Amino acid sequence: MKLTAGLALAMAFAVAARAAEPPVKSIDIYVQPYYESSRTPGGKPQIAVAGAYDARLASANAADIARVRDEIAKDNARLTPMTLMVLAIRLYDVGLRDDSVFWFYAAKNRFATLAGVADVKSPQLAQAEDATRNFALLAGPAINGYAFCDIESQQKQAAKALQWTIDNPYAAIFMPQVPALPGDRKENLDRAIALLKANVAKEREYLSKPANVAKMHAQRRDNGTEQKYCWRS
Repeated sequence: MKLTAGLALAMAFAVAARAAEPPVKSIDIYVQPYYESSRTPGGKPQIAVAGAYDARLASANAADIARVRDEIAKDNARLTPMTLMVLAIRLYDVGLRDDSVFWFYAAKNRFATLAGVADVKSPQLAQAEDATRNFALLAGPAINGYAFCDIESQQKQAAKALQWTIDNPYAAIFMPQVPALPGDRKENLDRAIALLKANVAKEREYLSKPANVAKMHAQRRDNGTEQKYCWRS
């Protein structure tokens, strides 16, 4: 599986929304056994991605989620892509949606580097691969739905997430117990990062053309995406 900038761009053109649907204020998804949204309004989600953060990530208080965000920003080498996905979801839920976009992209990038080095189809990693794909597919429409409301901001978050990925390599990539693809791990990581850079550059080139941006926004207005995700708190 490849979680690339192309996936984000495709989601931005999604036509699943209807104009009559209300604004999407929270991301209600289930990715077992890692995440389950609350079944009752105001309730807490069930989270099992990182023992140090699970309880606090379930908080409905934006300040609590922001503190977790800040801790993760400082110490994240061993945190899984699923943990970063859940952080992105919870940031969206409490209204910190620009931060949500960044961490969603960071999560996808972290998995992309893992998949470029490790055998994610191996028994040890297959569940994580499946969960990350489901997080991206289920949470992506809402997070990208918001991200592409402001192309300049979206591009800023994509560039920041790419640099974060380079500056914060995932420690699991180099753990001997993690089954690897053939070849040198460092060289495979470099190739994965090069692919991420190419995808970001390709998306930037596409969105640099006013006609493409105008087409995107017209489609989003027609299918209700702008109404669903471009609301202001």
